[in-house]
Amino acid sequence: MADALILYGIPNCDTVKKARKWLDAHALSHEFHDYKKKGIDAATLKIWCKAVGWETLVNKRGTTWRKLDEADKNNLSEKRAIELMIDNTSLIKRPVIRAKGQFLVGFDEAQYQNLLS
Repeated sequence: MADALILYGIPNCDTVKKARKWLDAHALSHEFHDYKKKGIDAATLKIWCKAVGWETLVNKRGTTWRKLDEADKNNLSEKRAIELMIDNTSLIKRPVIRAKGQFLVGFDEAQYQNLLS
């Protein structure tokens, strides 16, 4: 099951909806991991950070980021980012896709086409 396409996100996110619609339109079966319900663990986040960088994973545009303490925002490290993403899954940029041993963050149709088609 290591080669299974997994889409991580939350179901009511507009960007996740776009990604799921794209996957469905291209008949790509996938597992959906709702990290609002299932959570996310440090081991998974460490793998993602190694693959794409923790800076890419942290959603600095959302309300969750804006509500963080200034101390957390100003002194963010990978270790602290992982802790914050575990405690506040909305802080993770969405969606994250794992496919073919690679990761995509966000929705970019060209990237999806290149990796998934």
